Amino acid sequence: MSNPETQVSSLPMPPERYISNYTEENIRRNRAPRPPPPPSQHEVYSMFGIQYNNDEMIRSLESQNIKRLIPIHFDRRKELKKLNHSLLVNFLDLIDFLILNPDSPRRTEKIDDLSLLFVNMHHLLNEFRPHQARETLRVMMEMQKRQRVETATRFQKHLERVRDIVNNVFAGLPVLGDDSENGGAKIKMEIDPMESSAAKNDPSYQHDRLMCKLVDSIE
Repeated sequence: MSNPETQVSSLPMPPERYISNYTEENIRRNRAPRPPPPPSQHEVYSMFGIQYNNDEMIRSLESQNIKRLIPIHFDRRKELKKLNHSLLVNFLDLIDFLILNPDSPRRTEKIDDLSLLFVNMHHLLNEFRPHQARETLRVMMEMQKRQRVETATRFQKHLERVRDIVNNVFAGLPVLGDDSENGGAKIKMEIDPMESSAAKNDPSYQHDRLMCKLVDSIE
C-alpha cells in the first residue's frame, strides 16, 4: 500500500489557528505552545514542504533539480544582461507562435524556456542578498554612529555654555573683605521698615532691648 501524499500549503496558516492556542485558560494551565527553539548550525528544517539547511543560505540550482544556465565562474552583471536579452528574444518568439500557430508544441517549449530563464535570473539576484544585508547593516551602523557623534557634539557645546555661565556668575559675586577690628567679614543687612516698626510695638521686643542694654552695661 502506497503512502498517502502529504499536502503542504505554500502559505502560512491563518492567524486564528495560532491565536486559538493562546487562550487565557491554556496559558493559566501552561498548555500554550512554546516558541520553537532556534535551529542549530547544521540542522535541517522544513518550511512549506521544502528542506532547508543552515549551512547554505541560498540553495543551489542543482539541489533543486533545476537546469543551470549560468556558468560557475562568471560576471553577474554580464550574465544578468544576457538573461534579460534572452528573455526578450524568447518572449518575442512566443508572441510569433501565438500569432502564427497557437496550437504548435513550440509554444509550450517557449513557455518552459521563459520559466527557466526567470528562475536562473531570480537565483542570480538572490545571490546578492548577503551583500545587500551587509550593506544595509553597514549603513545603519554609520547612521547610528553619526547620530551619536552629533549628540555628543551638542552635549559638549551645552556643557561649555553652562561652564561659561557658572564662571560668569562666580566672577560677579562680591568679594568679602576682612574686618581689622573684629576679624570677621562686614555684612550689611537691610531691614524692612515695616518689620522694624512692628517689632518695636511688640512687648517682647522691648524686653529684649532692656536685657541687651543690661548686658552691655555689665561689660
